[in-house]
Amino acid sequence: MSEQSGFPFGEVSDGAGLDIDAIFGGASGGSGSVNPFESALTQQPAPIPQEAPQTIAPQPVPPVAQQPAFQNVQPIPPAPAPVVQPAPAPAPVATPAPAAQPPLDIDPLAAAMAEQEAKTEQKAAKSLFEKAPVFHYGSAREDITDPGMTFEELRIAKSADFPELGEGKKVSWTVEYGKTVKPITDPKGTTIASVKSEIETSKAFLDNLKKAKDKNPDCLVKPKVTAQSKGIAAYKGVFASLEEARASDKTICAIPGGDGRVYELRKSELGEFIAPKDCVIDLPSVVAGFTPALPLVPMELLAQIISFFRCCMSGPEEFEALAHIFWDREEEKFVAHIPKQRVTKAHIDADLTQDDLPEDRYLHYIDIHSHNSMEAKFSRVDDEDERATRIYIVVGRLDKFFPDITVRMSCGGAYLTLPPGCVLESFGAVFPREWRTQVTLLRREALPVLRPMAEAPAEKPWEDRQ
Repeated sequence: MSEQSGFPFGEVSDGAGLDIDAIFGGASGGSGSVNPFESALTQQPAPIPQEAPQTIAPQPVPPVAQQPAFQNVQPIPPAPAPVVQPAPAPAPVATPAPAAQPPLDIDPLAAAMAEQEAKTEQKAAKSLFEKAPVFHYGSAREDITDPGMTFEELRIAKSADFPELGEGKKVSWTVEYGKTVKPITDPKGTTIASVKSEIETSKAFLDNLKKAKDKNPDCLVKPKVTAQSKGIAAYKGVFASLEEARASDKTICAIPGGDGRVYELRKSELGEFIAPKDCVIDLPSVVAGFTPALPLVPMELLAQIISFFRCCMSGPEEFEALAHIFWDREEEKFVAHIPKQRVTKAHIDADLTQDDLPEDRYLHYIDIHSHNSMEAKFSRVDDEDERATRIYIVVGRLDKFFPDITVRMSCGGAYLTLPPGCVLESFGAVFPREWRTQVTLLRREALPVLRPMAEAPAEKPWEDRQ
């Protein structure tokens, strides 16, 4: 067999006896310019367009085995040229925007300091939020270790120490946190922790915290007694006279009497009942006494007056004397004044008409007189003379190193004895601190029994003892 060429058929020798005209449908003597494959090519259908362009690789043509005779052989059309899909254009690459540059007028140091300050505030706020709320009532303060409890549970827990908190209907609650004050409307259903957290996350609290000097305030939980059982019932009343009480619609009436006692009138279908009452619970308790509006009389001034009284005892006969103590409004100090007087051992007759002290400047505060060597007791004559509302002092037993002193007040002629220290300055000189270290305080059960002092157990000084 001869060598294969580009044509798909093998060579046929002239003597093979093949009828070329019969094979190709034409005479062998026809025009040789006719290409027998052109008609086959014209008869081939047009290629079907592809829906999606694809790259088609050329298919290899398998070799054709030789046959002894070729009958009805159709020419094979050439393979269509491969369609090459053009490469898609590359997608545009987004160029990242340049980072925003800080304005040129911002100081980097100031920005760093502001950032550090913000971090410090955040740290302080975190520490503040971790603090326990504080129960605050009167002078009592205590951290609330269980903020998950309700306000009503806290009231019940504290009612043992504060009986006035025993009735929940009469107690209201507020939470004071910095400048924020929040009233509690539902003590039974509200926990302390929820209110604290609500305040801490509020804008008003955070704004006030930035402005406040105290960056670490306490969250104060404060109860308040809003009602008390005290007071006069609807069927009771207090009246200035018996006539007013009878004209009222009250069943029980309290009436002051001319003898200084309080009487109670009770009305019923049986008639009127009136009786004195030693204790009227409907009236407030009043404690008699004196509250000075002026300073204490200096010990130096009192010592001068006592020296004057003792001088009146140095003669052949003892006699009394009288002194007045005035408050100088301009100088704001006490001054002593000795009025004109005629005296005996048991009587003083003072002439006050010659006193020319201006009343708008000098305030008459105390009358003080002596009883020489007699007891420091106010006499019946003193009761008749000392009716003006002021302080009265009598000094007795002036023959002793320390005389006796009795002080009383007159409230419109009603007398009440007072402790001398209420109006008079007492001994109060300062002494060296080391004096106290020289004194050892023993408990009674630790007192030594028939033992020398050297064997007594050592004790701590006063200032080291609790």
